Amino acid sequence: MNSKKDGTTGGTGIIQATESAGVKEKLIAFFKKLLIDHNYILSLILLLIIGRIASDQFLTVASLMNLLKSSVFIGIIALGMSMVILSGNIDLSVGSMLALSASIGVVVFNSTTSIFLSLIAAVFMGFVLGLFNGFFIGVARVAAFIVTLATLVGYRSITIQFGHGGPLIVDNDAYFKLLRPIGYGKLGPVPYLVILFILVSIAVWFLMTKTKFGRYVYAVGSNERAARLTGINVRLVKVAIFTLTGVLTGIAGFLYITRFGSVDVSTAGKMFELDVIAAVAIGGIAMSGGRGHIQGSFFGAVILYAIDAILSAFSVPAFVNDLIKGILILGAVLMQKALDKERSE
Repeated sequence: MNSKKDGTTGGTGIIQATESAGVKEKLIAFFKKLLIDHNYILSLILLLIIGRIASDQFLTVASLMNLLKSSVFIGIIALGMSMVILSGNIDLSVGSMLALSASIGVVVFNSTTSIFLSLIAAVFMGFVLGLFNGFFIGVARVAAFIVTLATLVGYRSITIQFGHGGPLIVDNDAYFKLLRPIGYGKLGPVPYLVILFILVSIAVWFLMTKTKFGRYVYAVGSNERAARLTGINVRLVKVAIFTLTGVLTGIAGFLYITRFGSVDVSTAGKMFELDVIAAVAIGGIAMSGGRGHIQGSFFGAVILYAIDAILSAFSVPAFVNDLIKGILILGAVLMQKALDKERSE
């Protein structure tokens, strides 16, 4: 009887040990998948911990909302850049597009004092500029690097001429009455800009994960020739991608003027290209195209500004930031290569 009992106990112990081993394996598999496919989440958690060590105020609601608010402009543009990079292309003109779109928004607002018309003008300008890029890249089949390098300079020159070299300033009374409440207003503790950023991110996420267009973007980035052979209109997809990036940049341009009330035609959006590409790379989008999660660019933008906040907390000189961003882009690409090797094994 005792031996039977002992046998039962031993069997139960084996089952428990097996179940424990199974749970352990599942946890290891979960964290391995998280590291490979969603490493940006772990990066953000690590940065938040470091930030908390650097400052007691880092993880307060107000501090986190400021972090999200700071990442709005780069984050919205990064959503567009993610589509571009997923398709195997690049867009170097986004900073200049933001400046020109915002400038048009200021002029239209000063002429009409209409928030709606100002928004439409900024977004339409982004649409036209993005379509221009898309036509030469998708239809004329000129390399995206060459086209957007040219339009980076060209769009900035047009902006400077349009603003006669000086800043374009929103009418003071109208700004404080109509635009500033958007740029600085809150719904409870959450700034309106953050709410808009989240809504735009959800819309782009839906487009890229739940529609044929999103699948086409991934297909073009993975293997353009194969995508063409399956019947995908690669030229049209490329035109649409760059046009949508222009639209998102136009939205960011309008929000820019609600926040700042003016546009310095020479410096607005300058070097945004570096920040946007860094956000996309940090967010796990493969720089070679065809692979990555669109939501990664949202987290990538937040991570970028979390790094800025931490560097400020440690009193690191501002000029070091760009160097660190360059290192981060290189590091993110090297990590992608290592993770690609891990996936293939």
